[in-house]
Amino acid sequence: MQRTPASLIERLRDQTDEGAWTQFVKLYTPFLLYWARRVGLQASDAADLVQDVLLLLYQKLPEFTYDPQHSFRAWLRTVLLNKWREQHRRRPHGPGLETGDEILSDLTDPDALAAFGEAEHRQYLANRALQLMRTDFQPATWRAFWEHVIVGRPATEVAREQGLTVKAVYLGKARVLRRQRQELRGLMD
Repeated sequence: MQRTPASLIERLRDQTDEGAWTQFVKLYTPFLLYWARRVGLQASDAADLVQDVLLLLYQKLPEFTYDPQHSFRAWLRTVLLNKWREQHRRRPHGPGLETGDEILSDLTDPDALAAFGEAEHRQYLANRALQLMRTDFQPATWRAFWEHVIVGRPATEVAREQGLTVKAVYLGKARVLRRQRQELRGLMD
């Protein structure tokens, strides 16, 4: 994976940066699917909407200027909702067919969005980054990190069990967390 000090959002402006697009798709597809399901779409329709949104983002992000004062996630949600509205307007609405207005009002209501708020967003991104980074570390380093940081076991216990020094456990922890911060730079808005 390409490492660069620029944020992922900035890297997405370059449509040839496959690493940035791969990382973006892996990080944000579950969010987009969640929001698509919230408007009442079945799994296959939600996946189609997400593909349409990703294609639109691929076309629009080169001109997008990220403003750190505003939420990228909120903008992304708005893009998905607008795409859903566009598709929804094209479908016929007959008797007994739900218009989606009730679902949409729930989804855009700030109180309803609080359930999927900032803390959940940060936790999801942190966990997802760890999942994606796992193969970039030696198995022993990863196991020691996981047991010490995620499971919460004492470094001395993990070191003894893994046949490492306590210092090695702490160094591994520092490397994984540093890498996680690099991967998430610019995404924790």
